[in-house]
Parts: sequence; C-alpha cells; structure tokens
Amino acid sequence: MTNTTHASLLVSLFDYKVWANAEMGKALRKVNDGAADGQWLGAIRTMNHMLVVDRIFAAHLTGEAHGYAAANTTDTPALEALLAAVKETDAWYVRYVAGLQPEQLSEAIHFTFTDGQAGRMTREEMLLHVITHATYHRGAIGRMLVEAGGGSPPDTLTRFLHIAEPERRVLPSA
Repeated sequence: MTNTTHASLLVSLFDYKVWANAEMGKALRKVNDGAADGQWLGAIRTMNHMLVVDRIFAAHLTGEAHGYAAANTTDTPALEALLAAVKETDAWYVRYVAGLQPEQLSEAIHFTFTDGQAGRMTREEMLLHVITHATYHRGAIGRMLVEAGGGSPPDTLTRFLHIAEPERRVLPSA
C-alpha cells in the first residue's frame, strides 16, 4: 500500500468520523436531559472525553500546547455546546488530513501525555488513534443511550460509504 493510498484512506475515515459523530449527536438529542440519570451524564462525559482527546492530539500534531491536564474536563458541557465543539474539531481534522503530503504521514512526533509520560508516534499512527478512539467510545455511548431508553445510531463505516457513494450498492453487470 502506498502512502497516497494511506492518505486517501485517512481522508475517507475522517469524513466517516464527521458523519458518525453527527449521527451520535442526533441520537443524544432524542434522549431527554437527565433520562436514566447516570446513563445520560455518562454519555455526555464520554463524548466530552472524545473531544478532549481529539483536541490534545490536534495540538500534538501541530506542535502546540493543548492546555489540558487530563483526558476529560472537570465540568460537563451542555449538549449543544459540546456538539458544536465536536463539529468544529472534526472539521479541523478533515482540513488537516486533506492538506497533508504523503511523506508527512511517516514523520515521528514526540509529545507528552497528560500523565506526564513521554510519547512518540508517527503522524499516521496519531490520526488512526483519533479515529479508533472515537469509534470505541461511540460504541460505549450507544450502549448508554439504549440503557437510557433511546437508541444507538447505526454508524458503521459500511453504512457511511453506501450513503456517501450510493453507487457502491449497485452490482456490476455480468
């Protein structure tokens, strides 16, 4: 697989992340604030954790300070403010990945985790971490929403690809 293929896959994965997070936002809006108390709060706190980690890794990628002392904030944001921040951060990643040159993907970046431990990952590994981390936590949020009386959106990559490119649902002629 060439770096150009890696870059185009990352673009597709971040487009998917935008869509999946928007679908999760719709599902969160359907569950009333305070429903099943702990489940609602857990879902919002987990979504906020996803956002904080996304922002921390964006700072690592750009060599800027992120200002976070932990992988979540002590305050729980209001749902609409949280979803707006997620949308803004997702848009940043889409622009960032689209602007990368293939050779930048293998560049190693040194950084410090919020626990003070040193880290080093390639740019590509960091971007893949952001994708897989969000996917993992959306699954947990989906479970919390089900327990709170709502539903979990069907946010799989295959669903996204078929929505984004409906021609993928057409079988080739024999």
